[in-house]
Amino acid sequence: MLLPRLIPCLLIHKKGLVKTMQFGAHKYVGDPLNAVKIFNEKQCDELIVLDIDASSGGHSPNFNLIEKLANECRMPLCYGGGINTIEQAETILSLGVEKISISSAALQNPELIIDLSKRVGNQSIVIVLDVKKKKFGNKFDLFYHNGKKKSKTKLIEFVKTITNYGAGEIVINSIDNDGMMKGYNYNIIDTIRNETTLPITILGGVGSNDDIRTAIDRYKIIGVAAGSYFVFKGKYKAVLINYPDPIEKGKLLLKSNL
Repeated sequence: MLLPRLIPCLLIHKKGLVKTMQFGAHKYVGDPLNAVKIFNEKQCDELIVLDIDASSGGHSPNFNLIEKLANECRMPLCYGGGINTIEQAETILSLGVEKISISSAALQNPELIIDLSKRVGNQSIVIVLDVKKKKFGNKFDLFYHNGKKKSKTKLIEFVKTITNYGAGEIVINSIDNDGMMKGYNYNIIDTIRNETTLPITILGGVGSNDDIRTAIDRYKIIGVAAGSYFVFKGKYKAVLINYPDPIEKGKLLLKSNL
């Protein structure tokens, strides 16, 4: 039986683990390798690691850090940040990473998705959509370079392109909801989900178990990703790496209406 996946998303900034709010206000929360060790013990479904400096700073992926993360990780690992070429993708996958995620490179050169799917298989290709609501109406813009630049590409047009070009999965990342811990933006998710058959993971806004339950009730089989939810505890946001134990996770994921 297929089940939703409950996925921590870790952000790397200056080689440290950080959490952001609406893609700014970086707060250091620890060492990424130590976080991976803790998530191993908690038997996470999957892990997403994004180097938020790489693409925006014009840096290549930190292969040394990626290798350390992959060697430590005991769950499927998706890595993103600074990937612009097939050779970089192949190197990362050869280090033991299961999936590579691209965002800026896909917007600037969508044909890269076609080339990657031919070389490494579409099951290994994740496209991250950093999405922000327009000031007026219920429409959305795509951003890249860690939310610093707005793309001229229309959201729906791009979703159709990556679907046709051979992507394997989409991560919908809400800039407005990032770190706010007030729930997902379902308007964004609905807009994208209606335009693609690709598996979707949603990110940005989880603050409670109820947010996870609501998302699963609404979308059934989906990747439910979060950052703050897995690194903060309590109303004062004390730093504490956490993940539901098997019984609690079962209650969240094993819904009778799946």
